[in-house]
Amino acid sequence: MNFESFDSKTGGTALTLALSIIGVIAVVALFLALWIKAARERRELEQSSITPEALYALVTEQRDILIFDVRQPLDLLAESEIIPGARRIPPKDVEENPTLIPRDQDTVVYCTCPSDKTSRTISQRAHALNFLRVKFLKGGLAAWKKKGYPVEPYRETFHLDTAQ
Repeated sequence: MNFESFDSKTGGTALTLALSIIGVIAVVALFLALWIKAARERRELEQSSITPEALYALVTEQRDILIFDVRQPLDLLAESEIIPGARRIPPKDVEENPTLIPRDQDTVVYCTCPSDKTSRTISQRAHALNFLRVKFLKGGLAAWKKKGYPVEPYRETFHLDTAQ
């Protein structure tokens, strides 16, 4: 290209157009990547969770399923109810010894955290260790109770973990 014959008006417009097209392509690529990531996370969520309705159906069918309450001690203190048949395991104990959850049996964990944080963490950690039969209860104890499913008072002693 001969710089002496370069038309700054036409060249500038072409450059602006090229940059605009590149910008649009970048925005579309970013949107597509975020959409794919969200779809993958939804799929993983569906595979690693169970609804209160599905869990209740399994319980009423008397299926062989273990249910673990993995709430933090303060959460248990605030809401001293438990799903009938559930066993409480402090999250700290599961983190220190994942084998407290059996590898070879269908298992559901639940909590009362916003977004099921504790039970999701336990479930994800179990899956990372190839415990593939562990799911978390979507909505936790609150969703279970909202459906009108039974709960019973939690009567066992527990310790508040005050050590940091």
